[in-house]
Amino acid sequence: MSVAFRREGDDEHMEPKFEIPIPPGPNLVTARGLALIAEQLAVAEAALEGVSDEAEVKKLRRTLRYWSTRQATAELVETSDDGVVAFGSTVRLRLNGKERVITVVGDDESDPAAGLIAFSAPLARAVMGAEAGDFADFGGKADAIEVLAVQAR
Repeated sequence: MSVAFRREGDDEHMEPKFEIPIPPGPNLVTARGLALIAEQLAVAEAALEGVSDEAEVKKLRRTLRYWSTRQATAELVETSDDGVVAFGSTVRLRLNGKERVITVVGDDESDPAAGLIAFSAPLARAVMGAEAGDFADFGGKADAIEVLAVQAR
């Protein structure tokens, strides 16, 4: 029989399970972000207790490793109220004629629908270092963003 037609087991044909990708760069967090990481870690630890299904245990351990790593590498950044857009700042801006309010946060805390934008996102990078009244290029357009107000979170 040809080796091509031999099947050792079902596991060899399954999708490999990889670690949860960790965003590149520093793990900057706000105080809220640090609390969210601790909460997710506690949830993962609690979920692991009492689980006997091997596949579920592997999945939960992978999640636990992710949140443990995020907690161990977290760098708490205090916000400053100097009027310059920085990590943790809440910014009122006009983008393509529409006003938006965003807060620059860490990767794990980001929720674009709620206005929480990761510091690594293009929009956050475009306004970093700006002050009220400044314009910033975005999306290939010059002066696409007007910074209206900046405040510490």
